[in-house]
Amino acid sequence: MSTPGPYPGPDSGPHPGPDGEQGLRLIPFRGLRYVAERVGSLAAVTSPPYDVVVRPDGQRHLETADPYNVVRLILPDAESPAARHRKAARTLAAWRDAGVLAADPRPALYVYEQRDGDHLQRGVIGALRITPPERGVVLPHEDVMPGPVADRAALMRATHANLEPLLLAYRDGDATAALVERTAGTREPLLATTTEDGVRHRLWSLTDPAEVDAIRADLAGRQALIADGHHRWATYRRLRAAHPPGTAWDYGLVLLVDTARHPLRVRAIHRVLERLPLDRALDAARPYFRVRALPGHSLGEALGALADAARDGNAFVLAGDGGFHLLDRADPGVLDRLVPADRPPQWRRLDAAVLHTVLLDHVWRIPDSPGSPDEIRYIHAADAAVEQAERHAGTAVLMHPVREHVVLELAQQGVMMPRKSTSFGPKPASGLVMRCLDLG
Repeated sequence: MSTPGPYPGPDSGPHPGPDGEQGLRLIPFRGLRYVAERVGSLAAVTSPPYDVVVRPDGQRHLETADPYNVVRLILPDAESPAARHRKAARTLAAWRDAGVLAADPRPALYVYEQRDGDHLQRGVIGALRITPPERGVVLPHEDVMPGPVADRAALMRATHANLEPLLLAYRDGDATAALVERTAGTREPLLATTTEDGVRHRLWSLTDPAEVDAIRADLAGRQALIADGHHRWATYRRLRAAHPPGTAWDYGLVLLVDTARHPLRVRAIHRVLERLPLDRALDAARPYFRVRALPGHSLGEALGALADAARDGNAFVLAGDGGFHLLDRADPGVLDRLVPADRPPQWRRLDAAVLHTVLLDHVWRIPDSPGSPDEIRYIHAADAAVEQAERHAGTAVLMHPVREHVVLELAQQGVMMPRKSTSFGPKPASGLVMRCLDLG
């Protein structure tokens, strides 16, 4: 039996590959970073991950924060996908030529710290060997859509770069954790900045071969759960398969966080149905759910009512007309009939599973499919989701977070949750360190 990882799959752990190695293999790289003297501030050139940016408003805000904001690389603006990807490649090359971005002199692993109020998260950024699913090294828990994977793959090909790291969770890497904590507690960081959301970020480099080797040995035989970045991991796998072995495409940029020491937050991802008026959504849902208007107009109170209702079963808050409406107490017969019976009980009880199979597919007839990518918008912030729905006279569906142990149980069984079921965080800021494949 192989060494069990932190999130053991059906066969207890990662399986060795043709090279005999198993588990996580993290290697150093020459990070590409902003030159502080060439930009307004490091905070002004960062961005949330590409799929968290609320478009178009959030994208415009970031573009105007600084002419060199990384959003111009991860979400380039042009008339067609091909033009966007070419523009990102030209922009990246221009910024490197102008000295706005510069490569660190030596390959390194990077200790990364985020502090959001009382919440502290630390981990290690490096280039992780990309392994096939059957190896059981990196465990996904959500399905992906082919459109975003194709888009990210084309962007990475054009730029020849990993522009933002995935977030991966693992547990009980004692040697790595000790080195991370010692580095953060005793060494001067490469950079320190506070982004406009109030999160403080610090970054250190580890270049000592003995420290790098200690981390490599500590991670061998371990597994990790994809906390954020399923589409980018699928993109890494696609690009590795498209290139011969032994190239830089064998690895992808990740942040590994030991959640035994720094537990992640689990938050919901909300849906906005811009083409579905709220009154129509409520009327159509009444035969299947109890529908009640919530008193007051406070988002906080509405989310509190949602949390209370979620203790007893599936529940959603719908918004878009200035008020809030609670959907709960679904008809059990409807759930039995419409939610696929060939899935584990934990999956059948997921709010996202009920939302997509009952409300979206059957009641509202808004499929979440590659052929209708604009029908459903996924937004992480509840206030932004409500604002978008009100602006477009549509419907916001506010979700309650999935409990972390449910995510892990399903991942252990190899069962995929509906996409965008969870939001783990804090997510790494984009723009603090990038990986250009021509740098090694």
